[in-house]
Amino acid sequence: MIADKQKTPLLITVGTAVVFILGGAAAYWFLTQRTGSSGEMPTGANIIPQDALMTVSVTTNETQWERLREFGTPETQAAFDQTLVSFRDRFLATNGFNYQEDIQPWVGQEITFAFLAQKTPAAASDSPTPPPAVVTGDQSVVMILPVANPLRAKQVLDKQASQNTTEWQKREYKGIQVQESRDPNASPFSTAVLEGRFLVVSNDPQAIDRTIDTHKGTPSLAATAGFGQALNQIQTASPFARIFVNVPEAAAFASTNSARPVPPEELAKLRQNQGIAAAVSLESEGVRIRGISWLNPKSEKQHLVDNSANSMPARLPVDTVMMVSGGNLQRLWQDYSQGAAANPVALINPEQMRLALSQTTGLDLDNDLLNWMGGEFSLSVVPSAQATPGLLPLGFVFMVEASDRRAAEKSLERLDGIMSDKYQFKVEEGKVGNLPVVNWQPTFPLSITRGWLDNQTAFLAVGAPITEAFSPKPQSPLAANPLYASTVPTDLEPNNGHFYIDMNRAFNDQTLALPIVPPNQQTWLKAINSLGVTAAVTSARTTRYDVFVNLKKGAKPVALPPPALETPASPVPEAESESAN
Repeated sequence: MIADKQKTPLLITVGTAVVFILGGAAAYWFLTQRTGSSGEMPTGANIIPQDALMTVSVTTNETQWERLREFGTPETQAAFDQTLVSFRDRFLATNGFNYQEDIQPWVGQEITFAFLAQKTPAAASDSPTPPPAVVTGDQSVVMILPVANPLRAKQVLDKQASQNTTEWQKREYKGIQVQESRDPNASPFSTAVLEGRFLVVSNDPQAIDRTIDTHKGTPSLAATAGFGQALNQIQTASPFARIFVNVPEAAAFASTNSARPVPPEELAKLRQNQGIAAAVSLESEGVRIRGISWLNPKSEKQHLVDNSANSMPARLPVDTVMMVSGGNLQRLWQDYSQGAAANPVALINPEQMRLALSQTTGLDLDNDLLNWMGGEFSLSVVPSAQATPGLLPLGFVFMVEASDRRAAEKSLERLDGIMSDKYQFKVEEGKVGNLPVVNWQPTFPLSITRGWLDNQTAFLAVGAPITEAFSPKPQSPLAANPLYASTVPTDLEPNNGHFYIDMNRAFNDQTLALPIVPPNQQTWLKAINSLGVTAAVTSARTTRYDVFVNLKKGAKPVALPPPALETPASPVPEAESESAN
């Protein structure tokens, strides 16, 4: 069968960046110590079930955690410290643990959190092949702590055992001893020791059993197709965190919790997508993320390796607030619309967008517009030097390189007529400098201008007047902006597009560049100076993403307050009954 060659949608670039950042923030909910890990498999990858939804591995290096706490505003630093304290008091102090005394002396370089979909056994069947378990829509968390110093671990745990007041229930599963807490005043959990090297803790007994099943030979995360090769491409010295998202499993789980469940036939298509992985590292000015997404090595679906997005940063003015660019808008839309049905959190419904355009303009989105938009494109927010006081001081500009100028002219002229005849806009030709343009003037104060920057590049500007800032080319381009240059990653060359946003100006009460966000979200956004993403298709089945989050610097962090609870009630799993390796 002929492979379906296609580019990875650029929208995934932004989505993936968000996934990476949120994953890193979730991982950040643990505590301190030790050295970072190499580009090897994440801790516990050989005992994590292959159908895990997601894994987050975080360093135990205290210096890195202290470095991360230095970023942000006073408000975000205080909020983040409170998050750490709450996590510590709820899951450590409540159960009698002091991290520095009871865990740090023996734990390894990296702790892994694995998120598993909870499953219930399927109904009984006469079939010789047992039916698969049914996903419930809930999830379990398995925490894997590597034992780097077994002797020290035994000393600490023996000491804790003598102080333990928690009621424990012991059971055996496939030769492994499992202990389960029975304390009504604390969060219940199960523990086991595997291979004499890993302390495994979970909030779900079934998750412990599934981890033991993996230890005994069922498929593990480490055996995921393409996983090792993908990790090799994003190796980072001393990463703060490493993240993996199992795309088909995560999508299926999200569908069970969505108001718009994905049809089974659409979920089946996602099996061609294998995973997303990222390595997060800390730098002097912020957080850098090296990410990768890959298809199943046996997938019929393949990417078209065509990295040709390089001109838009030179076409936009130096003070551009936000830009998203890509290499082929027509292909991007095709990819997105084909996959939207299988995405339970898709922001745009392709069919609704097609219908809306048809009802408002009479144009066919695919045949009249996207059909000639086969080149590089960008959508940007640009401040206006001619803004009317009291009105929006910015404009939005869409640029696209036409793959068929004749078809483009025909569609745009039809659109001129529709704006004039149906909406009574005043449509007239004009000039910006020596550049011919067409102005659409509605009955309310809004500037709408379209035109051609050269023989191939069309533009449409809406909002405050901004056309002079980039026509026919900017006096000083965005690429020359020091903030842009220090934010947008440059290692991926050639590439398939960028995303850039100046957060200080985008979410600003004076500019109102982007929608107002709730106050609690504004607090966290104010800690970010800028965000940059670069994407590149590196092979027929892999796409790389580099992300940099430029963060504000705060005051040197002080020591966290002591635990609020000192109840001695810690989990003390005994060694597994089989011989330790």
